[in-house]
Amino acid sequence: NEILAAWNGGCDPFAQTQRSKLQHRRARINQQINKEMLMRAGAENLFRATTNNKVKETVALELSFVNSNLQLLKEELEELNSNMEVYQTDSETINVPMIPLGLKETKEADFTVFIQDFICEHYAEDSSLYDKEIKELMELRQAMRTPSRNQAGLELLMEYYNQLYYVDQRFFSTHRNLGVHFHWYDSLTGVPSCQRALAFEKGSVLFNIGALFTQIGARQDRFTTVGIDRAIDAFQRAAGLRAFNYLKENFSNAPSLDMSASSLCMLVRLMVAQVQECVFERVMLTTRDTHFLSQLHVAQEAARVSDVYQLVQQTMSQPLMKDYVPFSWVSMVQVKCEHFRAVAHYHAAVALCEHTLSADDDEEEDAQKAFLQFYVNIPAGPPLSHILHDPEKRRKLGKAHLRGAVIRHEEALRVHSLCKILRKMDILQDVLSLTHKLSLEKYSELDHEDDFDETAEAPEIKSHTQQKPDITPPNFSTVQVKDIFHRLGPLSLFCARARWGPVRVVGLQWGDGGLGLTLRGDAPVLVAGVVPGGCAEAGLREGDYIVAVDRQDCKWAKHGEVVRMLKSCSDRTVEISVATLHSHDTQVS
Repeated sequence: NEILAAWNGGCDPFAQTQRSKLQHRRARINQQINKEMLMRAGAENLFRATTNNKVKETVALELSFVNSNLQLLKEELEELNSNMEVYQTDSETINVPMIPLGLKETKEADFTVFIQDFICEHYAEDSSLYDKEIKELMELRQAMRTPSRNQAGLELLMEYYNQLYYVDQRFFSTHRNLGVHFHWYDSLTGVPSCQRALAFEKGSVLFNIGALFTQIGARQDRFTTVGIDRAIDAFQRAAGLRAFNYLKENFSNAPSLDMSASSLCMLVRLMVAQVQECVFERVMLTTRDTHFLSQLHVAQEAARVSDVYQLVQQTMSQPLMKDYVPFSWVSMVQVKCEHFRAVAHYHAAVALCEHTLSADDDEEEDAQKAFLQFYVNIPAGPPLSHILHDPEKRRKLGKAHLRGAVIRHEEALRVHSLCKILRKMDILQDVLSLTHKLSLEKYSELDHEDDFDETAEAPEIKSHTQQKPDITPPNFSTVQVKDIFHRLGPLSLFCARARWGPVRVVGLQWGDGGLGLTLRGDAPVLVAGVVPGGCAEAGLREGDYIVAVDRQDCKWAKHGEVVRMLKSCSDRTVEISVATLHSHDTQVS
């Protein structure tokens, strides 16, 4: 169970839950890795700079020690990040565990001084008036570092991501960098990355949204159709355009390996495979009968799961990924590839050996048609239609499928036994052992004493699915946010890409002809014209924007409001604060 605390809106990282302990240990290791890497960088610089052989020997020894420490820390972090058991469902039902993704860790980043300076210099306002807004932004960032593993956690991350749009427009100019350093750690290796680009912050938050979806998907009770559908939705959104695919398309120069194109491609394929696995589980759950056609469909669904995991396995074996992906992930994917192929063979054998065709002509025709399309290649020997009507030939083909199932089960168990992390997962062991036992028992039933011929190799089953995964982008519009720095003015004009002149305060006294100016537009109101010889000519210019009247802010005021404010001062001097827009790089939509 997740322990939620009123800790800046996030989950208390010090609460003693398994996931919080894991997160705390991960943060500690990341800090140690950062320290060791700084020491290594210093030692390498000294080694290159010195000409003293004795110093070189000492530094080389120190480098060896630091590299050894780094390797141990990375191995410890890999074991933590590949710890799948923490994120699984608490249900007592036996399901094959899913592979969730750990969140990227980040160091604290304080925008306070930088935003204060920018408000003073760019907007020419007293930055102390925005202390509350700056504090709110900092608390939001702090909270999103430890999101709870549920819908509230997702909404927290999305809220911060949506807020970054406004922060980007308000404070990040193309001509000037805000100067904030964003430190994030690779989700699998813990290698730190640091950039001043807000795009890095946005991308890392998006990555965590995708990762959190995987954790939510893994924790669902997939023994119910509702739980399966929730898991499917979560894994599909994890692979969605705005999470992993968005990053793949928008980060050509990846700031860290977990956000590289090859890694994101692997993650998308992994999520798609897990969706396909959930689809198979739903087919198993909703298939009430054990008829011939039903068992063929189940076998083809299982073959489909095996095929998509094989594709993931190929992606994980690519040069960049081979040494990056945790061994437990590679092992789990290989186990699933073998396991579901074995399950496909088992259900093919059940269809062939346990169910005779009915006398119904239509049903028999459907069965024959399905069976003729069941294999990738039509096996040598008698036609499939003959096999279908010959009990002995059906038994022998079924026995061949069961032999294939047993071989695949044994390979899955062998791969499982080689991985220390998988060996600790009792549920996975139970699933593999149970399915292996079922295949062995069924094989024994079909193995007759007078079977002198060697059992043939089962033909390859053609994979097919009733539901292909649909990569669904998370819907960010469901999390509505208000621009924290709303008081700075309408974003279309009061943004970092607009260059303003200093605010001028002009005192005007109403005359016989009024103030001698014409106004146009809303929020802010524009000085459209200045009457020659009128009162306004003393200090106002055409194109000025009125930002305050008698020190009352009116950047968001409508045209009529500003007119009323000015008329209310007809019996005295009115102070009008105006600013001139010199240039605007891009118009904000």
